[in-house]
Amino acid sequence: MSERFDIKMEEATGHMRAEQAVDAMEFISVEQREDVTGRIVVQQCLHAALKLQAAEGEPPEIVEVGRGMVVFVCFLEKATEETVNKLSKNIANVRLCENETGRRVSICDIEGDILIVPQATLGGKVKGKAMQYHMNIEKGFGEALYHNFCREVRSSVEKVSSGNVKCGVYGARQVLSMDTNGPYTHIIEV
Repeated sequence: MSERFDIKMEEATGHMRAEQAVDAMEFISVEQREDVTGRIVVQQCLHAALKLQAAEGEPPEIVEVGRGMVVFVCFLEKATEETVNKLSKNIANVRLCENETGRRVSICDIEGDILIVPQATLGGKVKGKAMQYHMNIEKGFGEALYHNFCREVRSSVEKVSSGNVKCGVYGARQVLSMDTNGPYTHIIEV
């Protein structure tokens, strides 16, 4: 039996030494593969609202969607337009939603809404007790890819559905409120 398997078994039973706990935390963290250029987390929602930072003296703008999904997106250092294309096709076509009969269908099939939230922290990796973001794309290029991603998802969805696509602001702090449908969460990497 491997040492990592022993750690997982001891973790499950609650018996573990301190040094094993540190090893287990490194094992549990998401492994960053060199070939991954983009990562999205998709969460089904019944309703979601994103409060955007406003200019000084202005009220904050609130972007809202109804039934559909919230998509958190992060581009990693080797991301290209091909990454944007693959991720946007996944969002529009993958069968993650349920129709009225309980059958899995795409977001376009249920004419659901999509809220896209830039989430650079998805590119983080645990090192010791800290998070590192060395794999993330340079901010300016990431912002350009994010805008292209939003445009491609909007174009794909609006061609075949009455669902709305709304987007957050790249590089800004935002407050998200969400009524989840599940929880039903998926991680998609390309």
